[in-house]
Formats: sequence, C-alpha cells, structure tokens
Amino acid sequence: MGTKEVLSELKGLITKSEIIKSIQGSKKIAKKATASLTKAEIDKLKANGNCAEDWKKIKVAKGIDISRIRRNYFSGEVTIGKLSGNVEIAKGTKVPSGIFNSIVIDSNIGDGVLIQDVKTLSNYIVADNTVVFNCGVISAKKENTFGNGSELPIAIETGGREVKTYAEITIEVASKVAASRADKKFLEEYSNSVDKYIEQIKQDKGIIEEGAKVKNIKKISNTYIGKHAAIDSAETILNSMILSSEAEETEISDGAYVKGSLIQWGCEVTSMAIVANSVLVEHSHVERHGKVTDSIIGANTGIAEGEVTACLVGPFVGFHHQALLIAAFWPEGKGNVGYGANVGSNHTSKAPDQELWAGEGTFFGLGVNIKFPSDFTKAPYSIIATAVNALPQKVTFPFSLINSSAATIEKISPAYNEIMPGWVLSDNIFTVRRNEGKYKKRNKAKRAKIEFEVFRPEIVDLMIDARKRLEDVKQKKELYTDKDIKGIGKSYMLERSRKAGIEAYTFYIRYYALMGLKKQLEANKKAKDTLTKKTQDPRWEHERAILNQELSSNSIEENLKLLVSMQEKIARDVQVSKEKDDIRGARIIDDYPEAHAPAAEDSFVKQTHQETAQLKKEVEKLLETISVASEAVKSKK
Repeated sequence: MGTKEVLSELKGLITKSEIIKSIQGSKKIAKKATASLTKAEIDKLKANGNCAEDWKKIKVAKGIDISRIRRNYFSGEVTIGKLSGNVEIAKGTKVPSGIFNSIVIDSNIGDGVLIQDVKTLSNYIVADNTVVFNCGVISAKKENTFGNGSELPIAIETGGREVKTYAEITIEVASKVAASRADKKFLEEYSNSVDKYIEQIKQDKGIIEEGAKVKNIKKISNTYIGKHAAIDSAETILNSMILSSEAEETEISDGAYVKGSLIQWGCEVTSMAIVANSVLVEHSHVERHGKVTDSIIGANTGIAEGEVTACLVGPFVGFHHQALLIAAFWPEGKGNVGYGANVGSNHTSKAPDQELWAGEGTFFGLGVNIKFPSDFTKAPYSIIATAVNALPQKVTFPFSLINSSAATIEKISPAYNEIMPGWVLSDNIFTVRRNEGKYKKRNKAKRAKIEFEVFRPEIVDLMIDARKRLEDVKQKKELYTDKDIKGIGKSYMLERSRKAGIEAYTFYIRYYALMGLKKQLEANKKAKDTLTKKTQDPRWEHERAILNQELSSNSIEENLKLLVSMQEKIARDVQVSKEKDDIRGARIIDDYPEAHAPAAEDSFVKQTHQETAQLKKEVEKLLETISVASEAVKSKK
C-alpha cells in the first residue's frame, strides 16, 4: 500500500464508514420518546419506588409500560423508549425489559432495553434491545472522541515513528505511516485526515449500541460500545471504542482492563488482560494476564501472559507464554515469540530509543535475548533458536537458522552465533508449508489484507539475492563472517552451510517458477511460445524470467517432469522433517510411539502426499495435451 492509497482509504471512510453512520444515527434514540409524563403516570412511577429531580425533564415513548420502571432515581433530561417484550440476558435466558433499581442521569434509553442494578448511568445513549445489568458507574463527558486520535510510539518507545490512530485503522496503514518519516507532506495529510475522521465521531454522550450486553462491570467511562458487544465481569473500560457486530462479536470479560484503546470487530480481551493506549485489529485477542500498551496488534494475533509495549505486530503472531516484546516493527507478522524470550533490549542506558525490525515469519525461540537495534526484514521465516543471545545486527538471509555456537573458534568472538542460510527450507519445510495452510484455514479477518503465500515474488527475490552473495565469495574457506559475506550479521557461517544454502535456495527458486509455468499452461494451453512470449501478467513475467535464467536448456515437457520430481521431494522432506521428532522422541522417552502419532499419520503430511498425487495427475494431463497439440502441428506440416 502506497501513501496515496492510505490517504484515499482514510478519506473514503469519512463518507462511507458504517461506524460513523451508526454513531451519528444514535441521536435518533432520543426522538423515540417525545411524550411528557402524565400526572397518573408520575403517580404510578412514585408508587413503584421511583423518584426524580424533575419529572418534567423525563420524556417517554407513547404507549410505554410504566410498570416496567421500578425503584429508580432520575436526574436531568432523560428519554425512555418503549419497554416491552423480553431481552436475552444470557444465552437461552430471557427476562422482561425495563429499568430497575438504578440511577439514570441525562441519558437516552431505546426500545426493549433492560437496565437493572446500575449504580449510575450518566450521559449515555443506550440503543434498542440492550442489556445493562449489575454495573457500577457508566458515565461520559461531552465532546467524546472515544480514544481516537492518540499518537502511539510505535517501534521507538521515546517517539519518532508515532502513528495517530483511528478506530478502523489497519496494519497496512499503520506500518506505512510508521515507516514514512521522511515524507512530511504525507504525514501532515494523514494527520489532517484522521482529525476529520474524529470530527465525524465526536459525541456529547457515551454510546451503547443495539444488542450489546454490558454486565457486572465496575466502571465504564467515555466509551463507545458497538452492536452486540459482550462486556461481562470486566474491571474497567475507559476512553475507548469497542467495535462489534452480530456476526463478529467483541468480548471484554473476566477482569479485563481497557484504557484509551480501540478494539475492533471479533476481538477478545479476557482473563485479567490489560490493554492500554493500543489498537487491537479485528479478531486479535489478549488473555491470561497478557499486557499490551502503546501498541497495534494485527488480525488473528494472540497475546497471552507476556508483555507487548510500543510495538506494531502483524497478523498471526503466536505469543502465548511469559515473554517480552518491546519496540518491535513487525507488520508482516506470522511468527512466534517463545516462553522467556526477551525481545526488548531497547535501552542502551542512555535512553529507551532503539528498535527492532522483525521479518515475516520470524521465530523467536525459548529464552532468546535480542539486542537492539536489529533488522531481520530481509531474513523472513528464519528461526532464532532457544537461548540464543543475539547482538545488534542486520541479517539478510531468508529461511535461516541462527543457533548458539557449538564450539569455541579461534579469532571469532564468543558472542557470535552460527547461521545456516536456507536451513528452514532444507531441514524444516514441514513448518513453513503447514503454517501457510494453517493461517489460511484459521483466518477470521474480513478487512485486513493478509498475504498467505510464502513463495511469492518478493520472498523469492530475497532468496535470489541471498544465493548470489553465497555464490560470489572471493575465496572459499571453512568459515565466513560478515566481512566475507554481507548479511550474515553477528554470526559465522561454515562452508558446508554455504553450500547447503545455495542448494536450498536454488531448489525453491526453481520450484516457484515451475509452479508458475504449470499455472500458465493450464490457463492458455499454448505450450509453443509460453517461455518466449511476453505478457501483461507481472507474476508470470517474474516466473518466466527465472525459468529462462535457471532452466533455459530445458523443454517445457522436461520442466513439467522436473516439477513433479521436485514436488515428490518436498513431500518426502515434509515427512522426514516431522519424522525427526519421532526418532528423537523414541530415543529419549520409552513409550513415545504409544503417545504420539507417527509422522506418516500426521494430517498435514498426508495432505502433502495427496496434493503431490494431484499435481502429478494434473501435469500428466498437461503433458498429454501438449503432446496432442504437437502431433496436430506435425500433421498439418
């Protein structure tokens, strides 16, 4: 996404946003109740234990059932819609709507609402069919922006990459703003557009939208609660905006604390989690004492038990144990933060002003210590192994393993680790291919633009560049450092790892291009000029250029047969990668085979073999089509 697209998307929201329309439409709730109370109605209300500062300031809907208003105190201007029918207070449990045993001040109540045992409901709009039950103080000031407009210190805790936030922000937009610090004009236009968005949602009352259930919470202040949101037994929600819908219910529950935050559709903040001055993008969650502050968390990402501060974290990051992530810029996500990982050495004792740029699919193993500044953006899908202490560095080798040194090597700093470029491709392809399918299957996001394909042009180009640097060594030797091969970072590389890296990169570069050839042949069925004819398809042109560079001497038929053999090798490698666990486990734990299904029975391993068999059939069909076409051409001659 470019800067123009960011501004266009944001400007479009101002006129098309359903959230803005809903907020502005909430004012109509007051218009449902225009009738003044009659003397008989006031007498009945008093008889039912109600009292008011001024009965004249209370307006009701025509035909209201006054008997459903009991033991309340009303102050200021209050409007009450039709109180009829039942509302669902919990799944499968319905009770009559009404207002019971509560204090209501300067608020507008919609139709079919249940307000019961609320210590104070002040300056709020409560839309139709809403439940507000057993709560403390729910109040709002005038000119609420509901947490919109905060500037979050992304990636640099002391500031420098601030992102001004709004309720419907995406990771794509936030990352572009954070990474475009030199484009002052864009930043100014972006800020102005956010201000215009905020003006559209600014309200003089708090809002609880239609169908929301707000129960058992101590305090809500200056907060917008979206349609069908489920707020239950949370601690506090302050100055925040909770987006929700019937199809994508947002949940804040079980001791959660939310302050100054924007929580999008389908998110969960539960089990004593803390979210402060942050944005949770759709279908992300924070749970089990997890703590998120000054951060933006991407779609489908889960934070549990650990701490995330001043970070931009993309989709599908697993963070499920006690760990630390500070000042990280990680828009592509799809990685993991293991137990005890300390990815947060942003303080040099001078100031906490250092940053980490993580790569797509980065795996931070158990107990790692990552020192800042570090940049792994050109090393996607790399693994930083258990207990590694990583110095500040830039690594530019995709699919690498960075492991602690297994030996003391003369003239090499003991602080250096060992890097194995392409190791994830050659020895752990099971993880890459499984995650690719897993993310597609588990994705719940409807708005975020998530790229699931691992072997795509930008990743392949990084592999091509990495392979070239491995091949272009001036002098071959047993051990290399960053002085010999740029991009190794603060690690050394063995000669056998260099050779293995070249082999792994070459295999998957060619595999990517051959898959493109298969797709192209299936689309146009014209084999003769497929590799020579230029097209308007950027993806195929990228794949075609690689084929002509890598496999120029092969015929199309030879390339298709090569693809089958490569796919069969991948299937074997996937199974072998998983079988390593079986072999090691059985060697260590006596009854391991009885407790663990063998690799051959793993669902993903079986799926890979099935996909391989299917590809083989499809290639055979293509080869037959090409052969028939070739014979037809010969017969014409």
